[in-house]
Amino acid sequence: QLQLVESGGGLAQPGGSLRLSCAVSGLILEHYAIGWFRQVPGQYREIVSCIDSTGSITNYADSVKGRFTVSRDNPKNTAALQMNNLKPEDTAVYYCATRLRHLGCGWFEYDFDHWGQGTQVTVSS
Repeated sequence: QLQLVESGGGLAQPGGSLRLSCAVSGLILEHYAIGWFRQVPGQYREIVSCIDSTGSITNYADSVKGRFTVSRDNPKNTAALQMNNLKPEDTAVYYCATRLRHLGCGWFEYDFDHWGQGTQVTVSS
């Protein structure tokens, strides 16, 4: 029954914006930190951002600092990633994932337990 579903991906121009959502069922999201990752074919899956279970701590990869913002809505069991000033190098499949709250935020793929199927983001001119 556990399911994470990403949505909101699509095509954007450089300098444009997209907002990704992660809808979770089968677990109480307030018990988990949430990570956002992205992956380009032929490359490793890299961390984009993480937010702890309460939203009091957030982390961002250097490549997206100042452009992306992570948030969560625990009563709705959802999380979001607002992406502004998009660049062609942001093109990737984006994933959300969970980590038990007592462990806090992680930085690596192996730190996270549950994953969505991903949503494609394409930035081109």
